[in-house]
Amino acid sequence: MADPRIGIIDKRLEKVKRVIAVSSGKGGVGKSLIASTLALTLSQKNRSVGLFDVDFTSPSTHIILGIQNVKPKEEKGLIPADAHGIKYVSIINYSGEEALPLRGADVSNALIELFAITRWETLDFLIMDMPPGISDATLDMIRFVKKIEFLVVSTPSQLAFETVKKLLKLLLELKVPLVGVVENMKMKESNFVKTHVEALDVPFLGEIPFDPKVEEAFGNANALVNTVFAKRLTDIALKVFP
Repeated sequence: MADPRIGIIDKRLEKVKRVIAVSSGKGGVGKSLIASTLALTLSQKNRSVGLFDVDFTSPSTHIILGIQNVKPKEEKGLIPADAHGIKYVSIINYSGEEALPLRGADVSNALIELFAITRWETLDFLIMDMPPGISDATLDMIRFVKKIEFLVVSTPSQLAFETVKKLLKLLLELKVPLVGVVENMKMKESNFVKTHVEALDVPFLGEIPFDPKVEEAFGNANALVNTVFAKRLTDIALKVFP
């Protein structure tokens, strides 16, 4: 029997113009930082933005943006919290600081439930911080969220890009819309990532230099948007999302 909640997901997202899944082939590439900062900068450019942290492995957007003591409200569903002008929902609201011991069908069930009950209403962008890699959660999002688009994050590391390449090939095979690839933590001149991304006929969105001051800004949204990292990401975002 079909899960009736799946049919509700489209209805919950019908007023959302674009759903952007920020993903990566592996952890440690700055995916959550890019998702958080992208949501923040788009919001400050007068876009209506939601941020949905569905990284079951290690939710961290609340740490990056300094979101504390705010929770969604329950009213005929789940009304996202307001954080820095962003509609915000995180798996952390339900797990607290504990690890979520979910596998396979349990992950799918949790994702379907969250999507089915959350009332995003009218948004220009819903930014999703995805779990790293090609996980059940990634495949579920592709199945259940029909308007999903992927923004993929890599670093200059050849090892990191090897896993990114596998993710890109899967998305291309499944004909999932790709916003493109951002190369994060760039420390020296190299066209390795750009060349290989373009060889796959995927848009290369740009490079973001390694910024040692970013971590000092964690928890302070005003400081974060003034980092070199955020300013470069904003330049990229305004070209990609005019």
